[in-house]
Amino acid sequence: MAGRRARARQARNRRRIIGWSIALVAVIGIAIAAAVVVPRLADRFSGPEDFAGPGTGEVVVQVQPGDNGYAVAETLHEQGVIASTEAFTDILIADPSIQLHPGAYRVQLEMSAQGALDAILDPANKAELRVTVPEGYTLPQVYERLERDLGIPQAEFLQLESDLARFDLPADAVTLEGWLFPATYTFDEGITAEGVLEAMIARQVQALDAAGVAEADRQRVLTFASLVQREARLPDDFGRVARVFQNRLDIGMRLQSDATVAYGTGNLHVVTTTAEERADADNPYNTYARPGLPVGPIGAPGDVAIQAALSPTEGDWLYFVTVNPDTGETVFSETLAEHNVAVQQFQQFLRDNPGWGG
Repeated sequence: MAGRRARARQARNRRRIIGWSIALVAVIGIAIAAAVVVPRLADRFSGPEDFAGPGTGEVVVQVQPGDNGYAVAETLHEQGVIASTEAFTDILIADPSIQLHPGAYRVQLEMSAQGALDAILDPANKAELRVTVPEGYTLPQVYERLERDLGIPQAEFLQLESDLARFDLPADAVTLEGWLFPATYTFDEGITAEGVLEAMIARQVQALDAAGVAEADRQRVLTFASLVQREARLPDDFGRVARVFQNRLDIGMRLQSDATVAYGTGNLHVVTTTAEERADADNPYNTYARPGLPVGPIGAPGDVAIQAALSPTEGDWLYFVTVNPDTGETVFSETLAEHNVAVQQFQQFLRDNPGWGG
C-alpha cells in the first residue's frame, strides 16, 4: 500500500515538472516573439526614418525642370540630405498645394524632411550666380566677365566658339560676336559654359524677334547695330549715328568707322587709328578700305542700338565726330567742310589731353 502511494506521488511530481517546463518554454517563446515583433510594430507605427536635427555642413542640390516630388526626394536622399524618401514624400502627399520649383538650392546634410522642404521652398537658399554684360562688350571682354563672375574658364567658351553649328546661328555668322546679348543674367550654380552661351544667344534672338527682325536679316542688323553701339555715346545720338551710316550706305559711300578698323586690329582700347591701319584692305573690318558693312558685328548691341539701326533718326548727315570723348559730345554734319571744323575741335581736345585714347 505504501509503495503504491509513493509511486502516485512520483507521478504527480513528474507531471508538475513537465507542466512547469512547458510553461517556461511558452514564456521564453513569448519573450522572443515580443523582442522580434514589437520593434517591427514600433517601426510601422512610428513613421518612416527621418533625421531629427537641423543638419550640418552644406550641399547644393539641383531640382530639374519636370521633377516631381518623388524625384526631388530621391535626389535629397542620394546626396545625404534626408534619411528616407518616404519622410519627404509623405509631407507632399499630405499637402498637395506645395509647389517645388526648378533650381539649385543650398541645403545641409542630415536634415529632417520638413527642414529640407522648408529650405528648398525658401528663395534665400537658391544657389545662384549673377553676371552683367554691358552693351558694346566684345567677345574677349564678355568671356573675361563671365569667368570673373561665374567662375567658368575662358578656355571653355573659346572651345565652344569654334563650333558655331551647335548654336544654330545664321549661315553668314562668322563668330559669336554680337550674338551674346548684353544684360544681367542669373544662373544656377553649376551652369556650364554651353548653357551660358545658349541663354545669351536665346536672349539676343528674343530681342531681334521683339524688334521685328526677320530671321534672314539677323546677322546684318546685328552688324549694323554693333557699329551704332560702339560709335554712339549719348542716348539721343544713337538714331543720328545710324542715320549717318544709312545715308552713306544709300549712296555707296564708305562708312569710315575707326571703331571697325580698331576691332580688326584688336586694339579695342583706342578711339583713333593710324593712316596705315586705315589703308589695310586685308582687315575684313576696315570700313575705310572696304565698302559696305564689315563682315560681322564688332560688339554686343543692346535694344537701343538695334532699334536705332532699324529706324534711324531722319536727317541728311553724312559725318559725325565726338569732339569731347569725356562728355560724349558729338557733332553731326551734312558737308565735309562742316565736318572738318568739328574734327579740329576733336584734335584740340587731344592736344589738351595728351595720351588720351592712345
